[in-house]
Amino acid sequence: MAAAMLAGATPQAEAGAGTSAGSGAGASTAPGSPLGILVPHAGLAYSGLVAAAGWRLVPDGATVVILGTNHTAAWLRGVGAWETGRWRTPLGDVAVDAELASEILALGLPFGPDRAAHLGEHSIEVQLPLLRTTAPAARIVPLAVGAGTGTGAVAAGERLGTLLARRRSAGAAIVLAISTDMAHYPPADACARVTQALLPAILGLLPAELARAEAAIGRGPGAGAGMACGMCGIEPAVLGLAALRAMGAMPGVALASATSADAGADPRRAVGYLAVAFGG
Repeated sequence: MAAAMLAGATPQAEAGAGTSAGSGAGASTAPGSPLGILVPHAGLAYSGLVAAAGWRLVPDGATVVILGTNHTAAWLRGVGAWETGRWRTPLGDVAVDAELASEILALGLPFGPDRAAHLGEHSIEVQLPLLRTTAPAARIVPLAVGAGTGTGAVAAGERLGTLLARRRSAGAAIVLAISTDMAHYPPADACARVTQALLPAILGLLPAELARAEAAIGRGPGAGAGMACGMCGIEPAVLGLAALRAMGAMPGVALASATSADAGADPRRAVGYLAVAFGG
């Protein structure tokens, strides 16, 4: 099913693809086994090829801590974990790493169990067919992120990253995944410009700078026609970049970018997509 959906997608990498931190455009050098990835979460026919550029790097058997965008749980004021069990996909079930989930919950607030926050949410489940394809033995810790973009979110990310770094140093294979799309609903050329504008803070692991830049693009006077946000997953991105920095990640590598218009959607009302890998 996932393969069929991906076969119909035709997004091509735009100016962001193949750009590494501190360099201009060119061929990317993606890490073989990353500490983290940032991937989009639209329908696979639209963003699947871009997302696959990140998921193909995840080693089989790893645990992937997935920071999902919160589109639906209006009550969430923290990080809601699905702490045990399995998630079902058309390609088979994906097990939750209950031991690691328990350790994350032991960090205390803003981390807490909240299965309800995931029930109407697509930003994690849409990733799982890709994960099942590239790393069928991988496990997950699903985290719905609604912790804001301020100092509290950065501090929570640092605590999470410190935990994951400690587990990795003890030999655990752990990857942190940030699930987010980029600009929503401006024309396609504006989507591409927003991705390029936000890319330096993403690649540079600069969560506070990213939050400021996204707010200026998405809601400031220069937002432009149709712009709903510069990045729908700004909250998991801020928390995730702080976590990756605490894990010792190196500056990121942009793997691919596109817009929904590249897959045949209306170019007058588009959504941007980006995939990034972070090595250690």
